[in-house]
Amino acid sequence: MTVDASLDPDAAAPREIYRDPVYDGATDPVVVRDADGWWMFYTQRRATHPHPGDGVAWVHGSRIGVARSEDGLRWSYAGTLEPDAAGLGLADGPPPAAVGETHWAPEIIHDGTRWRMYLTEIDGVPTRWEGHTRRIVEYLSDDLRTWSRRGVVPLASDRVIDAAVTRCPDGLWRLWYKDEAADSTTAVAVSDDLDSWRLDGTAVGGRPHEGPFVFALDGTWFLLTDEWRGMAVHRSADAVTWQRQGGTDAVILGESGAARDGIQIGRHGSVVVLGDEARLYFFTHPWWDGSELADTGERSHRRSAVHVARLRVVDGTLVAER
Repeated sequence: MTVDASLDPDAAAPREIYRDPVYDGATDPVVVRDADGWWMFYTQRRATHPHPGDGVAWVHGSRIGVARSEDGLRWSYAGTLEPDAAGLGLADGPPPAAVGETHWAPEIIHDGTRWRMYLTEIDGVPTRWEGHTRRIVEYLSDDLRTWSRRGVVPLASDRVIDAAVTRCPDGLWRLWYKDEAADSTTAVAVSDDLDSWRLDGTAVGGRPHEGPFVFALDGTWFLLTDEWRGMAVHRSADAVTWQRQGGTDAVILGESGAARDGIQIGRHGSVVVLGDEARLYFFTHPWWDGSELADTGERSHRRSAVHVARLRVVDGTLVAER
């Protein structure tokens, strides 16, 4: 692997809106709003940890970072969600240098009464991808700061990550997730009341992917998935049956250039709808050169940042504009 020595891993990349000040590894952002403003919850990947461990340990051992904003575009670090006797609580400052478990990819919704978070949890700090149980755990909160642990959501396997939850036109709640035991495709579970779930098979098959996110815009339901080369777009009238937009290779945010340009493919994100358009918050590795990220020792390649794209429906097609 050839590294461009002119790249400064600390330099701001074009159009990035947020970087984690602790480990410079903000990924998997989910953005919500309440009466106090905008909140971002994200995987606090340990891109610059001085001693992360071997293999892919730097991708694990993460807490959930929290950032705040008045407009959804200018963000300030607010701390991390730290385990306590009841569940999780927002703590100022950085996470501990060493942790006992891994937290990934939060999904946060409001059910009309309170906030619910669906968090991927992994025991320990794995050094490789295979052989480690992954589960999705539900938490409840009234203020987005203090979260009580409700329990593991029973899903199709013990290797599930990346929850996405919303209420569908038929009145049922659905939880979409990546099932790594099913060729890393998107499975779905259904609930009448968010208290119990029943499995409902595969929502999106095809090539492996992760990070599903579901939302409605301009009268159509959309499901985004991260294919590690951009995001596939799936369309639906009912949020149950999905059809891919474009051909089997079509993606949005699939553009990338030379590492020195700082513009690379969009990865795992979430959407906030604002009238007839929306914001897609996603992460990218701005100085990535196309090499395998999992085992790279290059700080410039590991570091990530949150970006935002404008989403619109044009002649029935979802388009993204950085």
